[in-house]
Amino acid sequence: MTNVENKAGYAKLSFWERNKLSGGYLLKKIVGERAVSIIRFILLFGMCFLIIQPILNKISVSFMTEKDLYNPIVVSIPEHFTTGNYRLAAELMNFKQAAINSLLVSFTIALLQIAMCTIVGYGFARFEFPLKKFWFACVILVILIPPQTIASSLHLHFRYFDILGIFKLLTGDTINLRGSKLPYYFMSAGCMGLKNGLYIYMIRQYFRNIPGDLEEAAYVDGCGTFKTFLRIMLPQAKPILTSCFLFAFVWQWTDGFYSRMFLGNTKLVSTALSRIVDSLGAYIQRINGVKTTISVAYSNCILSTGTLMIIVPLIVLYLFAQRAFVESISSTGIKM
Repeated sequence: MTNVENKAGYAKLSFWERNKLSGGYLLKKIVGERAVSIIRFILLFGMCFLIIQPILNKISVSFMTEKDLYNPIVVSIPEHFTTGNYRLAAELMNFKQAAINSLLVSFTIALLQIAMCTIVGYGFARFEFPLKKFWFACVILVILIPPQTIASSLHLHFRYFDILGIFKLLTGDTINLRGSKLPYYFMSAGCMGLKNGLYIYMIRQYFRNIPGDLEEAAYVDGCGTFKTFLRIMLPQAKPILTSCFLFAFVWQWTDGFYSRMFLGNTKLVSTALSRIVDSLGAYIQRINGVKTTISVAYSNCILSTGTLMIIVPLIVLYLFAQRAFVESISSTGIKM
């Protein structure tokens, strides 16, 4: 009999007959594969549950009345379902105005940061210049050093803002930029904004992974450096630019440090959320006419509701851009 006939005859046998012929190896193999699959599913499910479970708790609490918060029978499913917490949280945060302001600030800041970091990252990836390693070490320091360590310096610099003493020479005094958006836009334009060092590093790594033959071909065809950057390199870098833009937008949307320091006079969702418990106390006092102590459970309920209202737009944004986000993350940091 030929090998083809042997294989055809073997395929017609039942599972137990084939297992007997293999000396029990076939059964052991299938049981091992199924066991590995089950263990993998349990581990992945457990990890996903650990990540999602706090959000599920916040969703459950946000639909509970104050009675349900103290009811020992109620665990995850509200007994008295209500959407009043969302209306109250929106009123306390002035959510509509704060969301519009946050959208404008986050979008413009993220766009400015990515534009400047792209130019810097491309320069580190493709060009040689004096003290290149030193300046890149400075970029790493920007990533490692917490911004709180330079908070006092930033405050004094923009409180008494001057350029080479020109303003003081002409007007007799420095300029106070505190309370305006200009300081933060200046810092973002100078690649010293929120997480700018990380964006420079990611973009630099991505550009280093792009073959240099593309640029050389463009130079041979008569393209200059600037035209090659715009026509050849930027289209190739769309995934990493999308990811960095998402990072910049999300971190700016939820930022509290820079927002309070530079944008304190602008109503933003991040600063409104940080004051929502105090706003709740003032709201209840205004209704009752007397100062009332707010329970910790109800305060956390309103805080959880406000948190969900802030992260929902970010989840929607990620769903639309997840393909480019995952592609860029998988392609960044391979070549050092």
